[in-house]
Amino acid sequence: MIQYTLRCAQDHRFDSWFQSASAFDKLHAAGLVACSVCGSSDVAKDLMAPRVNAGAERPVKAPLSTPESSAEQALRALRDEVERSSDYVGRDFAREARAMHEGEAPKRAIWGEARGGEAIRLINDGIPVVPLPFRPTRKIN
Repeated sequence: MIQYTLRCAQDHRFDSWFQSASAFDKLHAAGLVACSVCGSSDVAKDLMAPRVNAGAERPVKAPLSTPESSAEQALRALRDEVERSSDYVGRDFAREARAMHEGEAPKRAIWGEARGGEAIRLINDGIPVVPLPFRPTRKIN
């Protein structure tokens, strides 16, 4: 793949990728290369440094599952603590939190999911809830 900077007769500049230099030449000769701004097929290569994607592999710094920064590590520690010390109630969170607040269920540490409107109603009703900065990792059926 190669990227060219092109310019049309109306002086619009735009970049486009082509499979190869010869692919550009064939498409251009057939009138199939057009300005992305005005649609004119009167385009030519502009001054540029061609970018070639030779398929070179980029080095991977770390596996995506490994936290890199101290903030990511702190979020991971928070998640681990929440999962270890509380019960996951899934989408029943709002119902469970309300039942505990009203004395209909024993109080315990829970976490789960609530829609925005449900969470607002809990807060407006004085039920202490806090949004968590992560989503559950457990598969929800």
